[in-house]
Formats: sequence, structure tokens, C-alpha cells
Amino acid sequence: MPILLLILLIILVAQFGFWDTLSAVLGGIGIVILLVVTVGAVLALAGALLMRRLRGR
Repeated sequence: MPILLLILLIILVAQFGFWDTLSAVLGGIGIVILLVVTVGAVLALAGALLMRRLRGR
């Protein structure tokens, strides 16, 4: 599997250039990080609302 990622990265660098490929890879990593943070925030909010509802009873 890592060899396929390496080949894909080489093809991207060959076609788009190093800096465009680097910005695309960093952008993809940034999107994944933002997705994880957003999911974590939604889960924390849901947990807080659930705890508030259970304590109210």
C-alpha cells in the first residue's frame, strides 16, 4: 500500500509541480483535521445536552 501512495505522489509532482502538490497534500490533511475537530465538537455538544437532560429528571 505505501508503494502505491509513493507512486501517486510522484505522478502528482510530475504533473502539477512540487509546490502545488505540497499545498494539495497539506490542504487534504487540514480538511481531515477540521473534520475530526468538528465531529469531536458535535459529540461533546451532544454529550453535554444529554447530561443536562438526564440531570434535569
